[in-house]
Amino acid sequence: MDSIRIAKVERVQYNKGPIRVEGTLHLTAHHLIFKYEGGNGEQEVWIPYPLISTVTRLPLSLYGQSPLAFGSRNFEYFTFVFTKEKDAMDVFESVKELTVSPSVTSLYAYFYQPNPPLSSNDGWFIYNSRQEFTRMGIGSRTKAWRFTDINKDYTFCPTYPSLLVVPAKISDTVLTYGGKYRSKARIPAASITRSSQPAVGLTNNRSIQDEKLIEAIFQSHHLVASPFATIPQRSTVFGATATNLIIDARSGTSGVANVVRGGGTENMDYYREGRKAYLGVENIHVMRDSLAKVVDVLREGDTSAPIPGTSERSDDRRIGVLDRQGLRRSGWLKHISALLEGAVIIIKNVHINSSHVLIHCSDGWDRTAQLSSLSQLCLDPYYRTYRGFQVLIEKDWVSFGHRFLDRCGHLSSEKFFLTLNNDGDGPQTFLASVQNKFVSPSHLKETSPVFHQFLECVRQIQRQYPKRFEFNERFLERLHYHVYSCQFGTFLFNNERDRRFSVDGASKPAIACTQSVWDFLNSESEKSSFLNPDYDSSLDSKDDRSSDMGVLIPNPKDVRFWHELYGRTDEEMNGRSVDVQTAGAEAPDSVDEDTDGPAINLSSTLPSTDTQELSRPFLLQRQASFLPPAPRSPSPRPPSNTYIPPLTSSSTSVTSQALESRSTTPPTFPSPSSPSAIRRQQTGAFGLPTGGMKSMWAQFSSNASAAFSAVQEAYDGAAKELLGGGEPLRERGRTRTEDSERGTTGSDDDQRQPTSS
Repeated sequence: MDSIRIAKVERVQYNKGPIRVEGTLHLTAHHLIFKYEGGNGEQEVWIPYPLISTVTRLPLSLYGQSPLAFGSRNFEYFTFVFTKEKDAMDVFESVKELTVSPSVTSLYAYFYQPNPPLSSNDGWFIYNSRQEFTRMGIGSRTKAWRFTDINKDYTFCPTYPSLLVVPAKISDTVLTYGGKYRSKARIPAASITRSSQPAVGLTNNRSIQDEKLIEAIFQSHHLVASPFATIPQRSTVFGATATNLIIDARSGTSGVANVVRGGGTENMDYYREGRKAYLGVENIHVMRDSLAKVVDVLREGDTSAPIPGTSERSDDRRIGVLDRQGLRRSGWLKHISALLEGAVIIIKNVHINSSHVLIHCSDGWDRTAQLSSLSQLCLDPYYRTYRGFQVLIEKDWVSFGHRFLDRCGHLSSEKFFLTLNNDGDGPQTFLASVQNKFVSPSHLKETSPVFHQFLECVRQIQRQYPKRFEFNERFLERLHYHVYSCQFGTFLFNNERDRRFSVDGASKPAIACTQSVWDFLNSESEKSSFLNPDYDSSLDSKDDRSSDMGVLIPNPKDVRFWHELYGRTDEEMNGRSVDVQTAGAEAPDSVDEDTDGPAINLSSTLPSTDTQELSRPFLLQRQASFLPPAPRSPSPRPPSNTYIPPLTSSSTSVTSQALESRSTTPPTFPSPSSPSAIRRQQTGAFGLPTGGMKSMWAQFSSNASAAFSAVQEAYDGAAKELLGGGEPLRERGRTRTEDSERGTTGSDDDQRQPTSS
């Protein structure tokens, strides 16, 4: 292959944390393979080129050695040290040409053929949209919804699946006109309804067809009760009324800022069947920068060990101590909490209020996918089974058009390959170069760890409910690995259409010439290692009124860094575990005020999660909007039914569980086994504050939060009436005071780049 300038280099030193071994480096068409003598025989480290995030040529050492520093997308950092500068140059240029792909068809998935063949072979068809929606009750438990093939050839909406579920009373003609009002024709569709932003624009456009579509969605409960509801969906039960919500994942300011680009947010004067909630979840650029800060801290920890041969003793010393203050300042856990809190609002509105939710952000394929899938994961026990979780990802991510190719940066860029000169400021230049991991012109501005963030949220819920998931932590970790390895075709494309049709000159579509990741994960040799031995399906029984009836309501405050994914110990990333299960114990402190993002006060009490409490209906009170920007005419009713929540919640305990360790090398390669010494396990004394890990809750967006306080107020009233101790519930208006903190108005980045989802 012309891209490989040198296929084999001997006497190469491999440095990774405290590990320093010498061996032979091989360059193949799709992998870097390092072989060395260790243990009882020859050992290998396999590195797929798409997994490489950065490569930096460092200046010559004092001994004339030429090092190459590598960073990977699964948060591993290592260095190859060459005795000859020419060898280092040849390897650097070869890896760059092999990593920066000209098209998706040059990625490893188009060449990978398992030998022997995988025992499972139905991965591409594990999700059948008609079968899955029928399982939910379409056509059986409810006649309010129907299937439509308006998008069968992907001409109506190229980024949506071919089969859609819409209200039965809405014709395809209405959908056709309504699609013109939604960004990229991503109309409200599916179970927990999702869409893109409305095309309001500067002229304050409206669409009768879109309004009728959403009205039909919000009224579909008249024909059937939700399978997750614990009470009939009527507005007359104990004075409860419908609490249909339009969830805008953005901040209110961001939604308004999109008006200049032809987008915007719903004018609730025209959508009187529902209320609106702004969650204030940050956009893809903020998330990308936040993870980059975490990456910097991890890399600095891995590269802070002293050079061999110095006066510092190499035994019994700490290598790569992490800057936990830096981890907190990244704001990463704050964003994880924001998503979980938004999911809880949706879960409670569906499960407790037996009402509908429409979710959207800008284009409806990033934050919308996160919130929709997390909500369904908690509402439906099927999605917590081994197969059901795969169906959920296929449905809400792959089929509904999450942009995996763009967000994951599969094609890489030459900007990630840097050379530092001897006369340059080495350490500072290196730090600056890694900061450029996710920034660049053109397509690199579209990269963001959106799906990675979803997996982290799932891990938080899994940790809080360890017996409610059939799969374990290692399954999530391996899934994250193969999203970036490009070994399988499942996560290579931006939408269903691209994977079903030939792209970039390929003779066959991806489903015909690449392997599905589910075939590997479901193979007999692998599946057993991904199952959770503590899983108890009986806990999801809907017949037992004393249980939670299969619905999980996670605690958004109980979040910790997923240390297994980052190859660290729980103590390194999160601090000492704090046992707060005993009476009177206090939860960890909130994040310091120097964390990025707005502050939030979480002092009041969440609605009870006791099953008997959850089964009682409650009323969300109508609240006045802090929008719109234009003056409104006098009206006998409140000026808007836009719902802007200032959420407060109770402090709950943070518990930590040590889960099984992971293997660094992918099990799918012929000989990928690597000794445990290669793993980033580090032990020894670690200075920690006596108070334990601080929580991430000092700063957060206040927009999302009002749902819980409003829910609590309404719930208290409903409970009082139910117990016979109060007056009948009445609808009360609520005004919202302007908040001077940053989270109230959204981030500057949202205003600069309003169209990002």
